[in-house]
This record gives sequence, structure tokens and C-alpha cells, in this order.
Amino acid sequence: MRIAILADVHGNLTALEAVLEEVAADGFDLVVSGGDVVAGPQPREVLARLAALGDGIRWVMGNADREVVAAFDGAAALDGDDPASRSAHFAAAAIDRAERDLLASFAPTVSVDGAVLVCHGTPSSDTAMVTTRTSPDALAEAVRGVAEPVVVGGHVHLQFVARAGATQWVNAGSVGMPYEGAAGAFWLALTPAGPDLRRTRYDVDAAARAIRATGYPDAEDVVAAITGAVSRTEALDAFSPLC
Repeated sequence: MRIAILADVHGNLTALEAVLEEVAADGFDLVVSGGDVVAGPQPREVLARLAALGDGIRWVMGNADREVVAAFDGAAALDGDDPASRSAHFAAAAIDRAERDLLASFAPTVSVDGAVLVCHGTPSSDTAMVTTRTSPDALAEAVRGVAEPVVVGGHVHLQFVARAGATQWVNAGSVGMPYEGAAGAFWLALTPAGPDLRRTRYDVDAAARAIRATGYPDAEDVVAAITGAVSRTEALDAFSPLC
């Protein structure tokens, strides 16, 4: 199968549309959402666009998806000093009950044909972080017990490939809020030839205008990411103490 794995869209509709146009043109058999779909400036629009794929998409639960459900349910109070909490409550206020229920239905992991396991953080945690600075021992522990030869994660918004014994680890990157130091939408194509880390270029200036127009409280953080103002080193320095 040819599988497109789209992680960390974070409510960026313009980026998602650009990637899905490429996915359609290249004739992929399946899209797997790697989590963190709606926590961002255009939550309903992004969820509707992906849901329109019908049986052509499978869904992984990200930590931000889980937090949006908790905010919708009144199970998590707004912390105005926490960007993640602000994002979750912004999305929760925008979606309806059916959309909340779709988010809540997402699976912790998705296995495709026993060949690839898609998770958000690691197979056992949607908040655990794996980066290029993760030690070989820690990576081996993260995939211990996984039967699939390829594991795809997201969460840290950085594309890379690593290996733990017989298991190949791939981070799909982020469609909507990448920390790559370059403009574009980042995602993963899995084909019989192996993993292909993709970057789709799109009109980030138009995306920035659309994002700012939503009233999203952290719009400038998203704009910084999509325009390449956030470098990989900055992201790795921020994440390394948590790895």
C-alpha cells in the first residue's frame, strides 16, 4: 500500500489542503492522521476536510486531541498562562458534539497490514518525546514489544528517521506547525520503496492572513512555525530535557 501519514495539522487548513492535493495527485491508498488535528486556528474546517475522506482515513489520538475533548467536556479548566490549554479551549468552543465524538473515537495507535504502526508520541504514550537526541537505549525501550517493522510518530514536529534494532522509527513531521526552520507542510509517504519524507510548499502568506483572521490566541506562534522562523535546533533544545 501507499500510505500518506499526516501528523500535527494543528488547525492549519491552508497547509492541509495543499498536502491533500498532493496526496490525491499521487494516488495514495490510505491517509493516516497522526494526531493533533484540531488544536489550532481552524479546528472545524480541518476536521471536516479530513473527515470527508471517509473510509480513506484512519485516525490516531494525539495529546492535543485528547485535551480538546477534555475541554469540551468541562473536565479541564482553562489555564490562561498555558498555550496548550488556550488552544484546547479555543478548539473546544468551535466544535459541536458530533465533532467532539469523532475526536474521542480516535485510536491510541493504528496498525496497517502489520507493516507499520502509527502513534503520536510513542506506542505507549501520546506525550512521550522521541527526537534525534533520544538515546539508542531510550528509543529501543520506546518500541519494545512492537511487532511492526516500521513505527511512525509525530508530536515533536520534526522529520527524521532512526533505527532501534530491527525497527525503523520515522517521524512524519508536522503539516500545520513545523519546527523545521523552513516554510512548508511536512508529512510522510510510505511506499514499497520505503519512507519518503515530504515537504509541500504552499502560500504561507495567505495562510498567515487566514490564521490571524480567526482570532486564535497564539496565531503568531503558528505563523512563526509555518514561515520557518522556528529552527530545528531551537525545537530540539526545548524538547531535549523531556526526552
